[in-house]
Amino acid sequence: MPDVQHSESLDPFEERLAAGLHHTADAFETDRAALATAGALKGRRRLLRRRNAAVMGGAAGIALVGVGGALLLPSGHSPEAQGSAATSTRASASAPAPVPANTLISTLEMLLPDGKFSKAVARGTDEEPGPYVQLVYDDGKGASAVSVSLGRVQPGSDQARQTTTCPGKAFAHYDACGTSRLADGSVVMVLQGYEYPDRRVDTKWWSAELVTPQGQHVGVSEWNAAAEKDAPVSRSRPPLSAGQLRKLAAAREWRDAIDAIPADPNTPTTPTSSGSSGTTGLLSVTSTLKTLLPKGLTVSEAGATDDAGFGYLVVDDGKGKSLVQVNVQANMSDVEGDLFGSGAEVLSDGTKVAVHQGAGEKGGAGVVMWTVDTIRTDGTRVVVSAFNSGAQDTTATRTTPALTVQQLRQIALSPDWL
Repeated sequence: MPDVQHSESLDPFEERLAAGLHHTADAFETDRAALATAGALKGRRRLLRRRNAAVMGGAAGIALVGVGGALLLPSGHSPEAQGSAATSTRASASAPAPVPANTLISTLEMLLPDGKFSKAVARGTDEEPGPYVQLVYDDGKGASAVSVSLGRVQPGSDQARQTTTCPGKAFAHYDACGTSRLADGSVVMVLQGYEYPDRRVDTKWWSAELVTPQGQHVGVSEWNAAAEKDAPVSRSRPPLSAGQLRKLAAAREWRDAIDAIPADPNTPTTPTSSGSSGTTGLLSVTSTLKTLLPKGLTVSEAGATDDAGFGYLVVDDGKGKSLVQVNVQANMSDVEGDLFGSGAEVLSDGTKVAVHQGAGEKGGAGVVMWTVDTIRTDGTRVVVSAFNSGAQDTTATRTTPALTVQQLRQIALSPDWL
């Protein structure tokens, strides 16, 4: 088995289906406090998906753009489907020659500083679910797993932007993160973080995510161990600096290899307008939350995740940091009975309100979670929660959240959410 673990990826339709099923499952969860944090969990999974895309064997290529559509077509399909497959085959015929796995290995070895290489494994550009290369690299200071994945994203899309946006520290702990634009217009994010958010093992995970104006996506990851997980720390830090990671991700050789990936003719290539994007909706949620905060609070972090109905802020009233998050969901009437029992308060306009106060759920010592859960008669659900810490999985920074239950209630019932 290779040192860096891999998993299969879903195509975009499967991802949307899985997300929809997960959303429904969340809605029927009996733990209402967990329901209130569903949006936050989705935000945190964004980082996990990014990490997996960089190391799970080039799965980013199939997850983001369904490469090799003709090869995926089983027999017995309709003539229309067969015609689509033929179109894909003709399109790939004019593409550059495939880049084999051994070439990707030699390319990574050539681009890394002098050192010893072992346990190399790769997939070529014509192999499913997509190209990747990984190996163990030792510059004389200890072994390190290094991985490169190659794929495509739609140019100008929210997905492209999110790939190169630093995650919020309230949901992803790291030492440093920065995004820069190269001379050719490519955007690259370099993140220096940890394999385990709770730091139970001091395995460091550093990565670079680069997206070109043409939608070529290069993900580079390195660890201070010979494997992503289940390997002892072999050095104090990964071998490549932030600058070296950025340079490795920007190497021309990776873009040439991406160009050799069979294209999916059904994938749009023109940039999408952000006018109706999930990011725009998310910024509206976060911005609305900010306008509804009571006076006397300073905001140290205004976070963005990939869930358009979720937003959060880290605030401080002078007594310590406090995470405040909101989740706005439409069309929740079908699960109203499961979410709001007979004990829920019913307002004159029919809005139902439930209040929950209890311990946090992410392992932070002494963390408490106060939640006001509401649902309007049109099925719009607004859930607002506050914690006595700047993140759910860190030690409490204060005795109680910075907002009272009454203040959370006022935010949740604001007409601005409608």
